[in-house]
Amino acid sequence: MISKKFGHAMLSKRHADILQILEAEGSVSIAALAERLGVSLETVRRDVKPLSEAGSVVRIHGAVGLAGQIGEAPFQKRMRENAAAKQAIARAVAEMIRDGDSVMLDTGTTTSYVARELTRRRRLTVVTNSSDIARTLATVNGNRVYMAGGELRSDSGAAFGKSALDFAGRFTVAHAIISASAVDPSGVMDFDLEEAEFGRLLLTRAERRMVVTDHTKFGRRGLIHVCGFADLDMLVTDRAPPAAIASALDAADTALKVAAT
Repeated sequence: MISKKFGHAMLSKRHADILQILEAEGSVSIAALAERLGVSLETVRRDVKPLSEAGSVVRIHGAVGLAGQIGEAPFQKRMRENAAAKQAIARAVAEMIRDGDSVMLDTGTTTSYVARELTRRRRLTVVTNSSDIARTLATVNGNRVYMAGGELRSDSGAAFGKSALDFAGRFTVAHAIISASAVDPSGVMDFDLEEAEFGRLLLTRAERRMVVTDHTKFGRRGLIHVCGFADLDMLVTDRAPPAAIASALDAADTALKVAAT
């Protein structure tokens, strides 16, 4: 529930709208906020200033996010966010994978939904650093699941670091599917260096390279660049991206698949 006050001042409707958008989506670019609210960039900057001064929001790299929520929320909470969109994306990806295929998946809520859809397939060879994905696909349907080793993170149950990279680098597969924390015209970004490194490696080990992301990641700016669109064969999402991102995908000859929701 959003409070109607910050400091001693009453929130304007637009201040409340900004906080509601950020509460739902985590972080959003200033340009995307201006478009959503139907106002100028300067108006959004002016509206964000008192929220920032009151400590309600944080400005970062041309974007704004709720204080304390810049980056990513705990994994299980994120699994519940935009669940219908992620399920639709997962179904669209699963349609492109056949029995007996080999697949690499990084850790992420959307890739975890992909894994759940892949329980409809048989005899898959799966390489992942996610304990959630490994549990979902191991011991069923004749699958062979290889999980990268190392210390598992308490928030996501995923392994990272040199041992995980060395392990995944031994495989060559048909499909690499990575998640995205942020997407803008420059490509795919993340908020975590080790997650970005692992996703980037997977893209070098597959014949078909896909990124899966719901529409709320469009217009976000991450801290770490993962890849440009030229490093991908396809982006799968639930809504058409903004024009600038669509143009960048087209220029890179990267296919766009919008899942039916």
